[in-house]
Amino acid sequence: MKLRRVIWIILDSVGAGEMPDADRFGDVGSNTLEHVWKENGGLNIPNMIKLGLGNISGLDSIDKCESPAGNFGKLAEMSNGKDTTIGHWEMTGIYSPSKFPTYPNGFPEDVIDEFIKKTGVPGVLANCTASGTEIIKKLGVEHIKTKKPIVYTSADSVFQIACHEDVYPVEELYRICRCAREILQGGNAVARVIARPFVGTDGNFTRTSNRRDFSLKPDSNNLLVKMKEAGHNVMAVGKIEDIFAGCGITDAVHTKDNMDGVDKTIDYMKQDKEGLIFTNLVEFDSAWGHRRDYKGYGKGLEDFDARLPEIIDNMSEEDLLIINADHGCDPTFKGTDHTREYIPLLVYGKGIKSGCSLGTGDTFANIGQTISEIFDVGKLSIGNSFLGKIKM
Repeated sequence: MKLRRVIWIILDSVGAGEMPDADRFGDVGSNTLEHVWKENGGLNIPNMIKLGLGNISGLDSIDKCESPAGNFGKLAEMSNGKDTTIGHWEMTGIYSPSKFPTYPNGFPEDVIDEFIKKTGVPGVLANCTASGTEIIKKLGVEHIKTKKPIVYTSADSVFQIACHEDVYPVEELYRICRCAREILQGGNAVARVIARPFVGTDGNFTRTSNRRDFSLKPDSNNLLVKMKEAGHNVMAVGKIEDIFAGCGITDAVHTKDNMDGVDKTIDYMKQDKEGLIFTNLVEFDSAWGHRRDYKGYGKGLEDFDARLPEIIDNMSEEDLLIINADHGCDPTFKGTDHTREYIPLLVYGKGIKSGCSLGTGDTFANIGQTISEIFDVGKLSIGNSFLGKIKM
């Protein structure tokens, strides 16, 4: 049977245990899924367990299934990083041997000066490494008074700009971010410029769902571009369009949270278009991983699991469902950074085999290579397809 559609869902940051080189990243001992399960005294995620989540090596505490309905495994990251952009790019066949630049002590004076000049803002606040929620709490009032954007970074390669929506409406903030994206090239080519709008008053500032990521353009030799050029639909849900700077995307919708992401995914499924539906569910990372909220993380996994039957019910015999992560962000681990982990892999279809162990792959690109083979759009430069293992 020929598959005509792939529903590809990324559980952002839901890692499956430290990689062999975790010591290079300071992440020895991390295991997002295992630790969230343990710290919550177990989780109510019967549908992912039924697909084989607990059968993945390294997830020893999670309940196993004797006869999984899905196929299961885990993948290592070949690229030199542990962030969203590098992880997603590798899935589609892009190898990144070098890390994107980071700025633990803030951005250079010449970058900030050019930013002020090109955007026309009266200056900037912060220019440091900070928690996004804490920095608006600390500087939100001063920002409103001075109209100076709050510029900050993290352990990731990001240039983040926080502005109150009453001071800078979201479209104006997006313009400012586009200016920053033009500036941050060459040696200062951060992976993402991120718009971080917020609302509220002193003591009650909250970030809104109008976040936007302005990424570097990826290498055009990737799965999404190949699919679009071959005439297939590539429907992006959540921040997928931003991560790939729109490259290879034929239709896109942004989301406010995980459940909205599931809703939008199902909406695309009901349109019954062939091709790829590519979804990122970001709250695992942004709301719970970086905030070190293992209870929220566990509840988020349970909420997603409860929606899985709805996703599966909307699948046809010619659909393939792939669920995986892009890196780790262990909420029980030290600090607030991502963690260098394997990613879990679950693959399900009504017209494919079930119960197959896909083992441990040596690159995230095994997924992209598999999808490339399904749609016959040409081999990617890295990755090995597992289609032969799951075809009837």
